Amino acid sequence: MRIVRVPYDHPEAMKLNDAVQQEYAERYGDEGDITPLDPAMFEPPRGLYLMAYDEDERPVATGGWRTQNRNDEGYADGDAEIKRMFVVREARGRGLARLILAALEDDARAAGRTRMVLETGTMQPEAIGLYTSSGYEPTEKFGLYRFETASRCYAKPL
Repeated sequence: MRIVRVPYDHPEAMKLNDAVQQEYAERYGDEGDITPLDPAMFEPPRGLYLMAYDEDERPVATGGWRTQNRNDEGYADGDAEIKRMFVVREARGRGLARLILAALEDDARAAGRTRMVLETGTMQPEAIGLYTSSGYEPTEKFGLYRFETASRCYAKPL
């Protein structure tokens, strides 16, 4: 596997973004994650977007972080928010998400961020398992989905 930095709006990243949105729609019965995202949010040093390629150079996983600071959506100064962590079904179980997560944490730490935060949902038990086994703990809800009952927020000091 090869993990590389790409722009959030890279054509292959957009294909995987469409796939994760479809999975969200299937799991939650809605239109997917409607959090507004701009490619500039993932440009260093304010963020990072990664893509993993398999041995046949097929894009199989993505993940990114973006800078957040104290605001009316419940973020705190120094936050780095994980967005669009996704592994295609046929590549799951190989540890790719864990590798991407560690790379995102390292990069956010190097950028001076002090806490990694993320929002996921009750219909994503695999994601919850990944994050809790990686040291993330439940935290006060933040972001667009902070009032949704199916939403779960986690944080980890960097």
